[in-house]
Amino acid sequence: MTDKMWKNWYVQPTKPEKRRKNYRGGVLVAALLLLLSLPGCGYGSYEKITNAQTAENGAGQSENRKEEAGTEKDYGENTAAEIVLETEAADAGAARGENPDGAQANNPGGAQERNPGELPENLVGKAAEFSEDSGASMSILFSGDVLLSDHVLNAYSRAGGISGVLDQNYRNAIQSIDYFAVNEEFPFSSRGTQAADKQYTFRLAPEKVSLFQEMGIDAVTLANNHALDYGVDALLDTCEVLDGAGILHTGAGKDLNAAKQPVVFEKNGQKVALIGATRVIPEAGWAATNGHPGMLSSYEVSVEPLLQQIASCHADGEKVVVLIHWGIERDEKPQEYQRALAKRYIDAGADLVIGSHPHVLQGIEYYKGKPIFYSLGNFVFGSSIPKTMLVQAEFQGENLSLRLLPGISSGGYTRMLTDSGEMTQFYQYLESISFGVSIGADGAVSAQP
Repeated sequence: MTDKMWKNWYVQPTKPEKRRKNYRGGVLVAALLLLLSLPGCGYGSYEKITNAQTAENGAGQSENRKEEAGTEKDYGENTAAEIVLETEAADAGAARGENPDGAQANNPGGAQERNPGELPENLVGKAAEFSEDSGASMSILFSGDVLLSDHVLNAYSRAGGISGVLDQNYRNAIQSIDYFAVNEEFPFSSRGTQAADKQYTFRLAPEKVSLFQEMGIDAVTLANNHALDYGVDALLDTCEVLDGAGILHTGAGKDLNAAKQPVVFEKNGQKVALIGATRVIPEAGWAATNGHPGMLSSYEVSVEPLLQQIASCHADGEKVVVLIHWGIERDEKPQEYQRALAKRYIDAGADLVIGSHPHVLQGIEYYKGKPIFYSLGNFVFGSSIPKTMLVQAEFQGENLSLRLLPGISSGGYTRMLTDSGEMTQFYQYLESISFGVSIGADGAVSAQP
């Protein structure tokens, strides 16, 4: 079976098959990896590798050398002295394998769930209508940061399952679409050495990947400021753990070529490539190079490999989504460099830009008719920052439709907003921090005329 055949077979399950593959994927993937004798993180099992990306030009090598010798000036405000969430101090214990610290109640404010299988009346048909009623289309849900913190693990334990972490409405929404992609803010590993001179380091035992399977996660980006908290060994372990769980990954790997490979989803004639990258790197050595594991960097001095990959996927007829880690934590306004980089991604061929890292929502902007979500905030994290949302993207031919699924997260529990008044306030707030964007009562996003 060729890489192309494998990719096309694996990423096109029917809806019932999609959920089942999360639980049987480990055995299946492990068996195939043995047969194929794939090296490193096993990228060849699902990634589309093009000839255009196998050769690095002199400019790229020069940029890599700049990264290796990077200075504080090169890496801007997010160096080893980066701003961090105050609540990360409480969450860091779980990530280091310490005992739970006693989280808040998993259903804050006495919020009540609806009966299983039911969406709220004002959302009936909305989360699923694209995938069910739009013919030859593909639907993908995107979230912001996901960290299995103490709060999350405690909420899970109290409920005896994922219902303690995500309410029924969000679980129904995830079930109804084709694919679900998130930013994974930690490594899965029991190995490695804790990063020196870094205030907060995260790590989860490999068996905790079962929570990702229960959440219905199909793909992750590993390009962020925590992927190498425990070094190269932990990063490579993470790739293997995700492979074994049937969860696709992008943004990091055994070298630069692996790190820049996309996850490619294909269904109903639609092909969408997800490419992960970061502009938050605590130290230069975290960036992948031709001979060194790490993440795909998107600093100004190192952005060309990312732009080339975007252009390559676009030339292959794929819709391109860039999953980018950037910005200032707790700042609802994107930095000017974020706006400039997003435009470069779109000029290179990107159709959608999804940001993470600030831990709060940032606004939305359209450029040349292509949407940019500067930050989706925390989705499953345990932090005290409440506002969150999922973005539902429906790809159908040349058309891209977007809808928001707003929510609240606290104490390790995330629930969807269902009250029309709360939803209206949420949309008004998001419009106020966006750039020429309208959000309908059903969460549909469009550029103002």
